Amino acid sequence: MTHRPIILGIVGDSAAGKTTLTRGIARFLGPENVTVICTDDYHRYDRKQRAELGITALHPDCNYLDIMQQHLSLLRTGQPILKPIYSHTNGTLEAPEYLKPSQFVIVEGLLGYSTRAARDCYDVKVYLAPPESLRARWKIKRDTHKRGYTEEQVLAELEKREPDSENYIRPQRQWADLVVTFYPPSEQTDPNSHLNVRLILRPNIPHPDLTKVVSPDSQYSNAAIRLGLDRDMGKPVDVLEIDGHATSEQVAELEHFICGDIPHLLNICNREMNPELGKVAGTTGETLQSYPLALTQLLIAFHMLKALQGHY
Repeated sequence: MTHRPIILGIVGDSAAGKTTLTRGIARFLGPENVTVICTDDYHRYDRKQRAELGITALHPDCNYLDIMQQHLSLLRTGQPILKPIYSHTNGTLEAPEYLKPSQFVIVEGLLGYSTRAARDCYDVKVYLAPPESLRARWKIKRDTHKRGYTEEQVLAELEKREPDSENYIRPQRQWADLVVTFYPPSEQTDPNSHLNVRLILRPNIPHPDLTKVVSPDSQYSNAAIRLGLDRDMGKPVDVLEIDGHATSEQVAELEHFICGDIPHLLNICNREMNPELGKVAGTTGETLQSYPLALTQLLIAFHMLKALQGHY
């Protein structure tokens, strides 16, 4: 059992779902055991300065990446940091906060894997890669409801940021242990319906042997949970797909298999004891139960607990 903090990275473009995934994993592990850090707090310029300079928040030159990687190194050895704070509400840089790492540290943001020194600090690395059309819908919803933008302003910002997304955000996918893609079953699907998930499991870390509960042949069937082989960025990977219409009974066996050899996870898999498993807000504010989200959160929590046990 390792006694240093276990660090999880969750990287993805703006409105890719990082905060939703982070909150769910923190609930799994117990909020009292988790410190959450956003690398967007390391912005070098506030919103007004970025506009004046003509630079986006996605560009490495707009961020103190050297300080970010220094802080990650300190956190990995259990030391506190004086973390900067960026307010997404008003776009200003605020007073820093003194922060001690908990047993688990979740680091989410835009540029978390942008330097080798930073990448070396993580025990588990996740990259979120939703289809761009879905990410645009999520960004419009978030920025109009929570940040005071009009839809036209959000669309203009997406267009402005696209070159930096292409050059600096998406290339970080290559460093991830798990690539997570939530996607609608079809282009005609109601956006209020449940999303499917495609999980790319790279052999960088030891994933559970899912062939014991999901047949490898399922990739050729209409099963709600499928396991197969593919290539991602030119390298062979395992792929687990879970449909949004999967039932509680269909996912239960997979959940309990993942939980099986980690006692801490057994209570998490009990829906009566953990009713928040896989809960997500719908597009109209209602609360939805997403089994693909629950299994994604559970698999990531599994890896963090395995790292805590010293297996990685």
